[in-house]
Amino acid sequence: MKLEPIVISLLDTDLYKFNMDQVIFHKHTDLSGQYFFKCRNKDVVFTQEMEDEINAQIDHLCTLTFKKEELDYLRSIRFIKSDYVEFLRLWHPIRDYVTVSRTDEGELNIVVDGPLFSAMQFEIFLLEIVNEVYFRMNYDYETLRRSAEEKLDQKIKALNDGTYTFRFAEFGCRRRLSREWEDVVVRRLATETDKCVGTSNVYLAMKYNLTPIGTYAHEYVQMYQGIDEIPLAYTNHYAMLDWYDEYQGDNGTALTDTITTDLFLRDFNRSMVNNYTGVRHDSADPYEWGEKIIRHYESYGVDPKTKLLLFSDSLDFDRAQALFDHFSGRAKVSFGIGTFCSNDTCEKALNIVIKLQYVNGRPVAKLSDAPGKAMCRDEQYLAYLRRSVEFRLHREKLH
Repeated sequence: MKLEPIVISLLDTDLYKFNMDQVIFHKHTDLSGQYFFKCRNKDVVFTQEMEDEINAQIDHLCTLTFKKEELDYLRSIRFIKSDYVEFLRLWHPIRDYVTVSRTDEGELNIVVDGPLFSAMQFEIFLLEIVNEVYFRMNYDYETLRRSAEEKLDQKIKALNDGTYTFRFAEFGCRRRLSREWEDVVVRRLATETDKCVGTSNVYLAMKYNLTPIGTYAHEYVQMYQGIDEIPLAYTNHYAMLDWYDEYQGDNGTALTDTITTDLFLRDFNRSMVNNYTGVRHDSADPYEWGEKIIRHYESYGVDPKTKLLLFSDSLDFDRAQALFDHFSGRAKVSFGIGTFCSNDTCEKALNIVIKLQYVNGRPVAKLSDAPGKAMCRDEQYLAYLRRSVEFRLHREKLH
């Protein structure tokens, strides 16, 4: 390993990994999962040296265990339960679950394959490792760091002089330039402005006494597609039921677009509207989405001003301000900003993901509200899922 260790704590991940994993630990330990890496940027080449460094960093990651103070911190989070924390005392990342390879053209392939409660924890760690290896070994890091600092200075000035008036959380783990830089970003946003309400990074939340923020991701709803007895078009229904049973209305922001927001709203009935504090946007036009959600709340006689609209899709600060100006006063509005907090430099950030693609050997997929964001390794299954969604939407419209 030529670089310093990139991941030095198993808390250096997004809060929603623990949230989702706790549900799996209590309800679905029989599920296995396969995750696949994808770089969406064109013409990105990973060298043999990068592949070797990524493998060395994963080797190091798999030597880590939770420290007592880290477990105590997790236990202090209101909705994290003591039996799950005791499980984490025993848990550590297992190296055999991860394989890394590279094509002759320099395309990086990573597969995580294991019990879902364990496999799912690798995603953020691996993205952190890949990002930092790529940017440190492909560019002059100090040049990137200086450009990032200049841009952060500008953002902090704009947050303090009234240019930006919204409040937001830092969501930058997965796309960060480096561990060191995300630490600087979170510390400065939290101490030099009054607009940063917290961070998704549990380690940095603990370090700087901030609120850790997050609920669940697409993979949580996707995993229900791998459970035989659950009809595909009802996976949101069962996912939300399990989530409510686990958290009893606490920790309650629902993600709408895993198998389209239109279908989600069929299951977001009066009970769920009351049980969840709000919803999160992650694809397609955010203005259309917000108007649709507000109409949905109003159709149940619920005041949208009592509910949260959380926007998190590829946001920069200007886009967030425009959304805030549009929806402010009509609903509670907040933002999760990732890349434009933790990797805004003179070079283009990587658009890399690690997505759940199989559960118990069955393909699963995210449809999203934006066709380009759909991801599935089985086109036949993806078409079948779309038909299932369309059939339910059509049938319930007729009735």
